[in-house]
Amino acid sequence: MAVRGWRNFAGQVAPHRTVHVLLGDQQFTVRADRAGIVDATLEVSLAPGHHEAVLWTAPGNEVSADITVFAPETRVGMVSDIDDTVMVTWLPRPLLAFWNAFVVHQSSRQVVPGMPMLYQRLVREHTALPVVYLSTGAWNVFPVLKRFLYRNGYPDGPLLLTDWGPTNTGFFRSGPEHKHRALEQLAAEYPGMRWILVGDDGQHDPSLYADFAARHPERVEAILIRQLTEPEQLLAHGSRRPLEASAPANGSPLTLAAPDGHSLLSELRRTGRITS
Repeated sequence: MAVRGWRNFAGQVAPHRTVHVLLGDQQFTVRADRAGIVDATLEVSLAPGHHEAVLWTAPGNEVSADITVFAPETRVGMVSDIDDTVMVTWLPRPLLAFWNAFVVHQSSRQVVPGMPMLYQRLVREHTALPVVYLSTGAWNVFPVLKRFLYRNGYPDGPLLLTDWGPTNTGFFRSGPEHKHRALEQLAAEYPGMRWILVGDDGQHDPSLYADFAARHPERVEAILIRQLTEPEQLLAHGSRRPLEASAPANGSPLTLAAPDGHSLLSELRRTGRITS
């Protein structure tokens, strides 16, 4: 069923409420922040794979959340941007961000050609490849993004989003800072993991990924950048040219740039990173 985006922002939230969490055979009590979001670290032992947490503020209003546990022997993972990398939304431009978030039907968002096939091929190439989707989108659109990824054949994986509304420094949150913090957290929590970093050249992904690779060269397997078309660049930031070059610096990990998933897959085959 098609749902207009604004409905995702009209649900009830529970700011500053006590939230009970049942995970595995353990129960925890945490507290939601002012936006009604729970961001907590819980000490629990779970086997690798998919699990389900149950959360509630009062008996009778339980909801569930998917939990993904990466296998400790996994050595390669993937971090993927969402907007203009796996789906076309033009989100960096404020007016179009509003239009896509609040007006457009969720079914009208367009998949970037070839990207689902590229991701599925990477999953086959790297056994049990964990996939993490990193976006500056609000948590309110989580159900829409999950349905989009599932319906278009993208591999399942956790989403790292942000909350909606003003901060102490402005009305909109800093997208680069959110991604920077998330990448550093992944590096700290999975010290043995090398990451394939996938993004686009419409905003700051090339420099964010290059900076991360400079700080943690041993943690980056490859950087894949989807090149936006000139109309997409114009809508993203007002210029027909990318904000940042995606060319690799000396000593940087493999960095490939192409306009879609088909071309990126061809580039990976050309470099021998994918065998067939």
